[in-house]
Amino acid sequence: MSRAHHVPVLLDRVVSLLAPALDHDGAVLVDCTLGLGGHSEAVLERCSQARVIGIDRDPQALARSRERLAPYGDRFVGVQAVYDEIADVVADQGLPRVAGVAGVLFDLGVSSMQLDLPERGFAYAVDAPLDMRMGDAGPTAADVLNTYSAAELARVLKEYGEERMARRIADAVVREREREPFTSSARLVELLYDVIPAPARRTGGHPAKRTFQALRMEVNDELRVLQRAIPAAIDAIEVGGRVVVESYHSLEDRLVKRAFAAATRLDVPDDLPFVPEGAEPSYRLVTRGAEQATPEEIEENPRAASVRLRALERTSHRPSTSTGKGAV
Repeated sequence: MSRAHHVPVLLDRVVSLLAPALDHDGAVLVDCTLGLGGHSEAVLERCSQARVIGIDRDPQALARSRERLAPYGDRFVGVQAVYDEIADVVADQGLPRVAGVAGVLFDLGVSSMQLDLPERGFAYAVDAPLDMRMGDAGPTAADVLNTYSAAELARVLKEYGEERMARRIADAVVREREREPFTSSARLVELLYDVIPAPARRTGGHPAKRTFQALRMEVNDELRVLQRAIPAAIDAIEVGGRVVVESYHSLEDRLVKRAFAAATRLDVPDDLPFVPEGAEPSYRLVTRGAEQATPEEIEENPRAASVRLRALERTSHRPSTSTGKGAV
């Protein structure tokens, strides 16, 4: 497996965005997408006063990251949970649910470990069972393929995979599963090669890329989990605390952008000549729009090509509007 899969995307930039918030005694970072612990290790190494709570739904990832981060002793604790449970995780560690942590990090998408283990079914390059669960419960990708209607499958492929051939693929899946249910990635990849015309296969990477991404996002309910998690993370940070998010899908980035915009919006009439005291937003944007990787980083780490990085900081104790109706 290529080294690129093991290099956290924009690692130095992520740590530099978090470091000002973690530069005090007792500072706590919640790494909501712990994975193999690359980001957490860098923070523990470079931010000497920080502790890290690492969240991952994958017990295998937790076991490996705990081993990797064992040298940092009680400065690191790993928790098996889904990251929209951040408030409960923080409270279980004895911290306030609101304004209780200094930083929150999300590095969205599939982790390198999950891609590296063929039996997990995330990678289309090798034949494996169609699982794709980031945890150890719930329906698998095979269940989705074998039980969803053609219309439901097409919606998933179009919305989460931005697949132009969504209905054509869905119809073929429904037709083929009548002959034999789908169980392996190789059979699905073979179907995609048959269904997607050769001219369409010449652009956009591997013809299975979009379908596998869509199935993974559906199996793990990724967008709905993120929709709950981002406002919870915004509420969780203390004054001076920061939320940093790396997204790799346009729908993820749009959701983060909207949540950040809601939290930083100035809620006064546009024609008011001044901002009344107490009406200032409780948060500010740290990044100007979404930052992207440099060509040099993309060459070293191809996964960085689609990253969009955003960061937000709490500036006051006033109640957040991030969880208000319509925030995301």
